[in-house]
Amino acid sequence: MRATSRVSLEEATARFDPVLRGAGVRASELGEQLFALVDALDGSGSLRRTLTDPSIDGDAKAGLSRAVLARATPEVIDLVDSLVRSRWSAEADLAEAIEELGFQAVLASAEADDELVRVEDELFRITRALIGQREVRRALFDTTVAADRRIALVDQILAGRAAPVTALIARRATAHPRGRRFAATLGHAGDLAAARRNRLVASVTSAAELSDAQRDRLAAILGQAYGGQVQLNVTVDAGVIGGLRIQIGSDVVDSTVLSRLDDARRRLAS
Repeated sequence: MRATSRVSLEEATARFDPVLRGAGVRASELGEQLFALVDALDGSGSLRRTLTDPSIDGDAKAGLSRAVLARATPEVIDLVDSLVRSRWSAEADLAEAIEELGFQAVLASAEADDELVRVEDELFRITRALIGQREVRRALFDTTVAADRRIALVDQILAGRAAPVTALIARRATAHPRGRRFAATLGHAGDLAAARRNRLVASVTSAAELSDAQRDRLAAILGQAYGGQVQLNVTVDAGVIGGLRIQIGSDVVDSTVLSRLDDARRRLAS
């Protein structure tokens, strides 16, 4: 998402957040309404083009969006009214922004129910559990398989033990992947959950379990470097041999032995 679209999303987020806090646990209903609009946009190129065309009058676009959202709550209608009047760098950015606001809404519901930490942890645990399950990951992303079968697979994985918001996000991730892998969508939602708690998320891959002291030390070092609290999500993978691989957003620090060996091979081959 380029600068113009990013500014439009940030402005919408700032306006919507007080609405979500006021909605409390009902915010998940707003999120599901926004997801329904995303699906409508994904299914209609003409609707996407019309609602993002800067040459079309804002009132006309707002009227169209209200017709699409005939059964939506006033909070969602008002939000979308402002979104279609905003400027977007690409027509796909509007749907992406609405989806992100939908995730924010369901996460705000978990926050109001004191479940946000649990949801963030469950999203990470699900993605970690799928690390060695290539066929399962492929099935969750395979759009040639009927959506209800993919959802049934998610429900089987969750086994009724996940928080309602975790289940909602996981079902959404497989039923409407929008070109993203299942784990990538859950990771994105986890990052948004951490951001709601004013934390950055560091995905750490280590050859062995880290002790509590090592975790605390690493979190302190990263927090100092990034200027804020850092949540560590640690995955153990014996395949890295030694060292750590750390990713925060688009930043990657890879000090694993395997990475250094790969780098040495490239140097020798050049």
